[in-house]
Amino acid sequence: MNRHPAFLLLLAGLVTGTLMAACAHATREDVQLTVATWNSEWLMLPETFDELAGRCLKKGARAGGDERSIYCDLIPGNRWSDADLERLGQFAATIPADVFAMQETDGPGVAARVFPGRSFCFTGREHVQNVGFAIRAGIAYRCNPDYRELGLAENDVRWGADVTLYPGTPQEIRLLAVHLKSSCNRDPLTSDSPACRTLQRQVPVLEAWIDARAREGKPFAVLGDFNRRFDKESAVARDAQGRIVSMWPELDDGDPAEADLVDPDVAPPTESCRQQDPVRAAIDHILLSASAARVMVPGSYRMWTYPRGEPGLRWPDHCVRSVTLDLGALGH
Repeated sequence: MNRHPAFLLLLAGLVTGTLMAACAHATREDVQLTVATWNSEWLMLPETFDELAGRCLKKGARAGGDERSIYCDLIPGNRWSDADLERLGQFAATIPADVFAMQETDGPGVAARVFPGRSFCFTGREHVQNVGFAIRAGIAYRCNPDYRELGLAENDVRWGADVTLYPGTPQEIRLLAVHLKSSCNRDPLTSDSPACRTLQRQVPVLEAWIDARAREGKPFAVLGDFNRRFDKESAVARDAQGRIVSMWPELDDGDPAEADLVDPDVAPPTESCRQQDPVRAAIDHILLSASAARVMVPGSYRMWTYPRGEPGLRWPDHCVRSVTLDLGALGH
């Protein structure tokens, strides 16, 4: 056998190079990450719903951020039965998403009925509508403190759920799940309505989180129910008095550079997620930071439709939307 030192060094180099290439290939495959957002419409256990139904709030009453209550007009149509939860879980299992950002969910207890075997990061708000994440087993993550500032000083609106995936690795990415104030999805934020005024106040709070992450120079995404039709907004962020008029141009200002955001939902909608609904543009969004957008898998953005053919079955009134990122390409 040839035992010349140069030969042995060459052989060692070939073996090391092959192993490194194999490891690199495996690592890149392992960090294809699909993230989704889903407002699951008053998702709670049936026994929880039944308990709260006995002391429901009349129309016009106001539920505070620390109050566990539902409105009487939700009864009985918004009750999810055990069979419904099983059906939602079967539907969710058809979506190859590694991480779901969830809205209008009462917390990990009911989320586990839809996503068995997953880990959860949910806001700790006492209200029955929480925001959080359902994370596939095997993904390293860190639950960061709730972004309570989104609830504003009165704590009347929902907090943000903040999670870091693959912390401390080159594939690290930070996600914020949101559910912003409803009932102002297309009017200028300067409109004289309580809902628009509340949403207007939430925009700079959300922008503060985005800008803080952008200054860190690491990839991030904000996903969830923004309750806002970006296609109906003007291109101008503020009016002559400096008041915020439009959410999207205010958030997507590119300052810092990582805050040059991308909304992958660029194609006009052609179908509705529920067969009985009209076709309409989204109020749920997945917003990617500059570096996260650079590793987005082309053509991976998708809106998922609910099963057709059984119009009597109830499905949530929001679509699931997802996109895939190749985190292995970060830094390349």
